[in-house]
Amino acid sequence: MLRSLYSGISGMKNFQSKLDVVANNVANVNTHGFKKSRITFKDMVSQTIASSGGTTDNTGSINSKQIGLGSSISSIDKIMSPGSSQDTGDPWDFYINGDGFFQIQKQGETLYMRAGNFKPDTEGNLVTPDGNYLLDAAGNKINVPMDGVSSVSVGLDGTITYVKDNKTETAGQVALVTFNNAAGLDKVGGNLYRRTQSSGAPSQPVAPGSEGTGELQTGKLEMSNVDLTDEFTEMIIAQRGFQSNAKTITTSDEILQELVNLKR
Repeated sequence: MLRSLYSGISGMKNFQSKLDVVANNVANVNTHGFKKSRITFKDMVSQTIASSGGTTDNTGSINSKQIGLGSSISSIDKIMSPGSSQDTGDPWDFYINGDGFFQIQKQGETLYMRAGNFKPDTEGNLVTPDGNYLLDAAGNKINVPMDGVSSVSVGLDGTITYVKDNKTETAGQVALVTFNNAAGLDKVGGNLYRRTQSSGAPSQPVAPGSEGTGELQTGKLEMSNVDLTDEFTEMIIAQRGFQSNAKTITTSDEILQELVNLKR
């Protein structure tokens, strides 16, 4: 009788975790460059009541008799499909039309991101809204002179040019990297990702549009890949699954109560 109680408890915990994942997806539906997650489950160890048997001279083979002991979390996967682009009109908003990640320097550590909302700081270095530096292929900061500059443009290959004293100069070039298993990256907050053993090392930084990376489009940002229709459906599934497992516990408790009443 207690097996059903513990199975119901494991189910409730898992569906609560599923709801946590769905809630985080919904909360980030408007977060630029956000990649949604999904949760999958697996069954736990089963208790064998009777073992299987092979064929004998007098009987055929028999299957084992097993009772499952609940479920557990199998994985929480990142879905790295691209989000749609949103026109912003800001020349410092970069959209990767394809695969690739920007290289970001945060307190001396190289991290990666898809969201391309950058701004020049007071020294002309391109930074994220949190003040982290955007890096070029050589791992250097990208600096755009601001004094006496009449115009700045960014090409599809990430080359940043500016006009000063009627001369066109190059300020630097945005570089992108790719991963063999981008879903293996760890989220560290602030739209940033950190490489892991699962993701593998990043590729050599290259110009956007080369070696499998997407072209760079300015004046656009990548939206979240969260689909609210899917998330609300998953939310209903999580709620009903939680209720069903709670009902299992309630029913088991009622049967236990009947057993206790037999003593009276």
